[in-house]
Amino acid sequence: MSLVINNLSKQYDNSNESTLNNINLEIKTGEFICIVGASGCGKTTLLNLVAGLEAPTTGEVTVDGEKVTGPGADRTVMFQEHGLYPWLNVIENVKFPLKLAGVPKEEQEEKANYYLDMVGLSDYKTYPIHQISGGMKQRTALARALTMDSKVLLMDEPFSALDKQTSNQLREELQKIWIETHKTILFITHSVEESVYLADRVVVLSPEKGSVADIINIDLERPRYVYSPEFVELRHLILDKVKGDRKL
Repeated sequence: MSLVINNLSKQYDNSNESTLNNINLEIKTGEFICIVGASGCGKTTLLNLVAGLEAPTTGEVTVDGEKVTGPGADRTVMFQEHGLYPWLNVIENVKFPLKLAGVPKEEQEEKANYYLDMVGLSDYKTYPIHQISGGMKQRTALARALTMDSKVLLMDEPFSALDKQTSNQLREELQKIWIETHKTILFITHSVEESVYLADRVVVLSPEKGSVADIINIDLERPRYVYSPEFVELRHLILDKVKGDRKL
């Protein structure tokens, strides 16, 4: 599998400037790619274009050579807001997209239980959504996204609305899940630390140019430790690049 972003640009009708300008990136099977950049640099716009939720002004996105023209089963999106259905319990939320896809009930149950166990929610699967914490809701949303078994998982700042302790715990769990599954992930984040912790490569977007400022390989063994000298050095390197164009 390969996800290719080729000469991608986006300009909205109410703007004289492009939000994104000539973005080029190739993501290989099993890669974990993080996109970082200052507010307004076009991170979420890029994810929406890859998801097929918006159309590019110029350029294209392809998955395995097929042009993206809209949402598809080969891409699953996990947003900052969990988007769970409050009238369904935890496991019913996880099974819901499988049910829509016509997956047999026995397979729905098997997959849902497998991924709920993976995210540590086996003991909470019958709980109503309003009875679980924000972190557990995001775990439920992650389990639901994983059950779709799409080629690419697109994650738009999924932990940013959570408190620091819960966010740190969830990124540790996501790292473990990625090590186990090697799912291809494109992850949008405003946290440079989070990007170094999770990514194989970090793509820095330039807010001034709407383009790729740099791509940094993260050659650190997993699991990663935020206080190691190598981690801190990479964090400062990327932070300087994020700040660069605006000279903060």
